[in-house]
Amino acid sequence: MMRIVNHQGQPAQALLNRAQDVQRDVSASVAAILEQVRLRGDAAALDYCEAFDGVRPDGLLVPPEDIEAAYRKVDADLIATMERAARQIERFHSQQKRPGFSDMPAEGVVVGQRVLPLQSVGLYVPGGTARYPSSVLMNAIPARLAGVPNIVMTTPPDRDGSVPAVILAAARIAGVRTVVRLGGAQAVAALAYGTQSVPRVDKIVGPGNLYVATAKQQAYAQGLCAIDMIAGPSEILVIADAQSNPVHVAADLLSQAEHDRLASAWLVTPSQTLAQAVAQEVERQLDALERRDIARQSIEQNGRIIVVDNLQTAAQVANDIAPEHLELCVEDPFGLLPLIVNAGSVFLGRYCPEPLGDYLAGPNHTLPTSGTARYSSPLGVDDFCRRSSYIYYTQEALNNVAQDVMRFAQREGLGAHANAVRVRMEDKP
Repeated sequence: MMRIVNHQGQPAQALLNRAQDVQRDVSASVAAILEQVRLRGDAAALDYCEAFDGVRPDGLLVPPEDIEAAYRKVDADLIATMERAARQIERFHSQQKRPGFSDMPAEGVVVGQRVLPLQSVGLYVPGGTARYPSSVLMNAIPARLAGVPNIVMTTPPDRDGSVPAVILAAARIAGVRTVVRLGGAQAVAALAYGTQSVPRVDKIVGPGNLYVATAKQQAYAQGLCAIDMIAGPSEILVIADAQSNPVHVAADLLSQAEHDRLASAWLVTPSQTLAQAVAQEVERQLDALERRDIARQSIEQNGRIIVVDNLQTAAQVANDIAPEHLELCVEDPFGLLPLIVNAGSVFLGRYCPEPLGDYLAGPNHTLPTSGTARYSSPLGVDDFCRRSSYIYYTQEALNNVAQDVMRFAQREGLGAHANAVRVRMEDKP
């Protein structure tokens, strides 16, 4: 049963268990994989695919006709659902697009900023039991809206060498045309270095296992490409008042607990009565879940119900925890929202369960975990853009500020900096 604890002013972290995966040191193994892919390209990637995934595909790239065939093969109702989700995701993320700007702060001076798309990005889609077409949409659509011309998706093949049709269909809906049958650290290496078949990319996004995460970190450390984030276990925090339905709250907690044994589900409430009811309801619902063994271990090890004095304190507790998902199941969620400053995504009201955000509402479901919502943001269009500034000065405008620039340079002991201005002052207009 979920453990119930009383908040008495102590730090929120002392009241809960935020599980962390036990991380083995695989850095040497990953470094060897990266080096082999760098040296041998496709051949090394295929060797590792055969060794780790038990299959050697005919080629790394999925033929375009296979993507089209997969789209036609998937159930029409599921295609309609994914297309509806894609429209919602596009509608939301299109509003994140930022224009550049140009400013004239003085006569003869122009300064500005351009917002430019990355030229190529790689989307890593995990294999095994974690085949999530929703993640394909959430990663690819913001990249396309940013204007990225080359989007490459890579995912491990099944034992027959194919990629599941639903993943290929999601890729087609999201606008991805280059799909690579490759997973693990070898996929990251192929994206980071480029191979005979796989284009080199500027950034790699998407979750993966320890080998994938380590490979992303090493690729970034070597300056090969940027990465998004290193995702931790999934988590949800529900703030609920006394009028909340314990059946709903329990269901929402379990919606994340079923992800992983390391997932965390927390309830913060000023109602001791609700706390007891939710704990009992969680037990009742657990028995009906297909993934009950996973969910039960998550709930028993990492689940907590924290009883507080009032909703204001509940908001403070939530800010201390900085959860990935935060539900405000209260009478006036918009009144409580201004008190929330640390959360990946916030779900407002009694009829806004977290799975809405996973699939259909539109905001991105790739969110900061493990408390990183204190300083990180959900995946979005900005993650696939870069900013570039520009400056223009006429000769007269330069002369007007020359002494200030040279004074700065001389104070910092950079004579050549000062001279780059001084030689222009000698020019005749």
